[in-house]
Formats: sequence, C-alpha cells, structure tokens
Amino acid sequence: MSRPQNPHPPRSLFPFGNPFRMISPKGSRMSPQLHAILQAFEVTLAERLRKLMPKSKDEILSLPWMTLAMKSLCETHNDIQTLITDLELPVSEWDDKWIDVYLDTSVKLLDICNAYSSEFSRLNQGNLPLKCALHNLDSASSKLFIRACSFLDEWRQHVNSRNPRIEKCSTILNNLVGSLDLPKVKNSAKGKVLMQALYGVMVETVFVCSVFAAAFSGSSKKLLDLNVADMYSWAPAFKSLQNLVNEEIRERFSSGKFTVLNELGAVDAFVKELYPTIQGGVDTIETESFPKTVEELGRAAEKLSQGLELLAKGVDGFFQTVLTSRDALLSSVRLDKTVNDVVPSRNLGQQVVY
Repeated sequence: MSRPQNPHPPRSLFPFGNPFRMISPKGSRMSPQLHAILQAFEVTLAERLRKLMPKSKDEILSLPWMTLAMKSLCETHNDIQTLITDLELPVSEWDDKWIDVYLDTSVKLLDICNAYSSEFSRLNQGNLPLKCALHNLDSASSKLFIRACSFLDEWRQHVNSRNPRIEKCSTILNNLVGSLDLPKVKNSAKGKVLMQALYGVMVETVFVCSVFAAAFSGSSKKLLDLNVADMYSWAPAFKSLQNLVNEEIRERFSSGKFTVLNELGAVDAFVKELYPTIQGGVDTIETESFPKTVEELGRAAEKLSQGLELLAKGVDGFFQTVLTSRDALLSSVRLDKTVNDVVPSRNLGQQVVY
C-alpha cells in the first residue's frame, strides 16, 4: 500500500495556547501527597495506552481492538472520579469554569456515544439481506441465485451508505479540541492536579473517538493528530500509539478499500468472490470451492455481528460511565447551592464537609 505523500502535521490540542502555563501560579506548590496522587494516575494512564498498542497492524480497527479501546476509556474516566475523591476536593471548592468545562465536555461525549450506537444499529440492519442471500445460496436453483445477487447488492448499498449522525461527530470532536483550553487555576494545588489529570483523560478520549469517527465515516479527514508535550510521563506511550494507528488508517484509506473495518472488510471480500460466480448461474459453480466460500461468508458475517454486539456494549458502558459522573457532579452542585442558601456564613471561613 502506498503511503500518503503529505503527512498530516500534529494538531495542537490547545489552539489558543498551553493552559498548563497558567496552572502553576505562585503559592500553589504541589505537596508530596498531591504529587503522588497525580503520578499514580499518570502511570496508570501510560500503562493503559501501552495496552492499546496493537501487536500487529492487522489488529488496528478490528472490533476486538475497538472494544478494548472503549473499555480503556471507561477505566480512565473512572480513574478521574477516584482521583477527585483522593484529592478531597469537594465541588464546593471547584471554580465555576471547571464545572462548565466538565459538563460541556460530558454532554458532547454522550452525543458521540449516541451517534456510534446509531451506527451499530445501521450496520446490524445489513444482517437481514446477508442472511437472506446465504439462505438462497444453499439451493441449486438459478432463480434463487438471482435473488441472492439482489440481496448481496442490497447489503453492499446499505453498508456503503453514510450515517449523518456520524458525520456530525467530526464537528463535535473539533469543538472538544477547541474547548480544551482549560480555565486558569489560581492558588490551588489540588486544582492544578485536577486540570492536569483531565488533560490526560481528554487526550485519550479525543484520540479514540476520532479513530472511531474516521472508521465509521469512511474518511481519514476525521482523524485528529494531537500534539502532546513531552513533559507528561504518558506522552511517549500516547505518541507511539497515535502514530501507528493513524498512519495505518490513512494507508488503508489511500488504497481505496471498501471499508477500513477489518470484520466488515472480510465479509465484503467474500461477497466479491461469490458475486461473479452466482451471476453466471448454477452451471458456473465448482462443486468444492463454492460451498466452502459460502460457508466462510457465513462465518465472517457471524463474526461481524458478534463483534458489533460486543462493541455496542462497550460504548453503552462508556455512555453510562460519563452519564453517572455527570449526574454525580450535578447533584453535588445542587447540594452545594442548597447548603450555601442555608448557611450564608460559610464564605466567612466555615467549610461544609460532604
């Protein structure tokens, strides 16, 4: 496969400057305890990114690898909740801008999950014409072979169509990138830890979501190349992963493949192999090879169906993780507002412990 002639330069995750120049204000020196909390989070993130590194390029955009990527996102987002608890940073001490960023980001991620779920449903709808084609191919009737051709045509047209909700994912991801110029942290070492950890979470999230968007949209233009500074301990693992995955996806697109999804491509390859044979009618069928190819198509279709089902469960798990975190924050904000209304003297030095 030919490599792209004009490689895409890394895209800065923060087009308006690096916010981490602003989260190290004087008077917010990180204590050993806070440093240990942040280091533990980043070490885990680096290890998780290394686990996503495919053993071979053939694993890239396989449904098991994509399912693993979704599981990784769930774990990383759960880790940020654990970190917030470890920081003992109640929402009463959060800056309003931090809350706004968190809530805005979460609703965008929920929209992306919904778009992916709609794509799984759309792809699964292609199972019906495929099963009908396989059923007709079990016979030795020229009439049924003609019907099989029609069903295979229907399948290809269906899976080759575009989902408008997936097309919108690119806009959502671009908004996520543009909005990640995180707010300033003034005189808060805990706030610095939180913002730096959130940066790592969002780097992994935007990367994985952009890979999914590219795969489902059929366009390498949906890929994002994120430029991460070397100051983060997980940066080398992320850069290696991003470079390998994005390069392979662009190579596949440049070769003009029908799809870059492994299991979907396998089904299409068998469809292409069978199609000219069944167009020729019963007389063109070779006794040994034809039944074997039909059988392989059936296995490939089943593997695709099972893989999509597992990936759909993974995306639903991520959706629930984000939704639970969002609801927890909203509940804390409402509780904080209630306490403020009841205990107006809190701003004079009293602190409510939740």
